[in-house]
Amino acid sequence: MINKEVLSALGREGVIVNVGRGAIIDEKELVRFLVQGEIGGAGLDVFENEPRVPEELFALDNVVLSPHNAVFTPESIESSSRIVIANLEAFFSNEPLVTPFMDD
Repeated sequence: MINKEVLSALGREGVIVNVGRGAIIDEKELVRFLVQGEIGGAGLDVFENEPRVPEELFALDNVVLSPHNAVFTPESIESSSRIVIANLEAFFSNEPLVTPFMDD
């Protein structure tokens, strides 16, 4: 989704933030754009080949890296807790689980 054309459109003042999926950005192009100063910066919580992070990113002052933890918000933790409780209640009541798990 985020390729060379999109990165070019951001320009030298543009900043990209990715807390979704690493694969939505062409990571090789992103690194090249950042190293060459063709975009302003990046905030990255996810990477194309986690846990491997491109080494070039560690040396850049215009990049903020986080270890895939943007999902841990109070709201997401509360929502996950509700699902776990609902599944436990269903399991111990011999009811269908809210989020069944299929083991292949």
